[in-house]
Amino acid sequence: MDASRKDEIIRLQNEIIQSMAKRNLRSVYNDFYAGAAPDKKDEKQEAPAAKAASSTGDGKAESSAKAEETPREPIEELLKELNGNIGLTTVKEEVDRLVNWIKVEQLRKEHQLPQSDLSLHMVFSGNPGTGKTMIARLMSRIFHSLGILSRGQLVEVDRGDLVAGYVGQTAIKTKDVIEKAKGGVLFIDEAYALTSRGENDYGAEAVDTLLKAMEDNRDDLVVIVAGYIEPMKKFLHSNPGLESRFNRFIDFPDYTVDEMMAIFDMRCEKAGYQLDESARETLREVIARRSSEDVKGFGNARGVRNLFETAIALQADRLAETEGEITREMLMTLTAADVAQSDAPSQPEA
Repeated sequence: MDASRKDEIIRLQNEIIQSMAKRNLRSVYNDFYAGAAPDKKDEKQEAPAAKAASSTGDGKAESSAKAEETPREPIEELLKELNGNIGLTTVKEEVDRLVNWIKVEQLRKEHQLPQSDLSLHMVFSGNPGTGKTMIARLMSRIFHSLGILSRGQLVEVDRGDLVAGYVGQTAIKTKDVIEKAKGGVLFIDEAYALTSRGENDYGAEAVDTLLKAMEDNRDDLVVIVAGYIEPMKKFLHSNPGLESRFNRFIDFPDYTVDEMMAIFDMRCEKAGYQLDESARETLREVIARRSSEDVKGFGNARGVRNLFETAIALQADRLAETEGEITREMLMTLTAADVAQSDAPSQPEA
């Protein structure tokens, strides 16, 4: 097949993919689950007010723009989105229980009854690809919907975003991150990296700065720390302040093979693909083997995403070598060969 025909096939395939993706962008964002990133939405909503304040030099106007609340989503819609996710049964139960508790505490306040101390800082533990970031983003929107947080944005960081390489710089770096997270959720992935490098490491300074900020901003900041189960336990035990402030724990189980098959099907549906029967059987075998051999390395939903993306790239190569007309059905169908080859180890470069 000549190069021009190959280019034409790839162009047609890309047109179908882009058309499907544009219509479904919101639902496929962040591992096919979450909606558009709250951070970007907040920036767009705040931009006009911030620009006006800057042009007038009015410091009060700038302060008012920062403090302005973003629109709240109906809690019913957010819970529906939560329960529409594949798997995560125990996670959904924990979130439902937390939402119910918050609602009751708010009703008690309205009736002038004593309330419990609302400590909503949480620990998410589980293997990669089990939905921790997605649920953290959804929790920020839920807390905003319930009036717990004023903005509801999610700021996601790791050790590198908090710890500097010089004395005194870590506290400044951490405070900058906290300032961005005020009014929303600060999500710290692999949080145990802050305390796992010895007493002389600057990570301890980041932890101390974080603990103070959690106390000073307890009415408008929620911190969620995440990582593997055992390292997270050690992280919490490393500092009495951490143990006292993080008292809500949600464990994220690995996805089952059936759930990961459903995740792959969802990706196909959103992007305009379909598996033929032989491909479905091959895919199940690949997922079962890969997840049982090394579930952390495979990455649960993340591993499924990688398989999908590799399969459609292989399909494009296969179609480019096909003689005759390329039909719409051919462009949409993934075969057993596409799926099987997506599981093949990559060849080292010469």
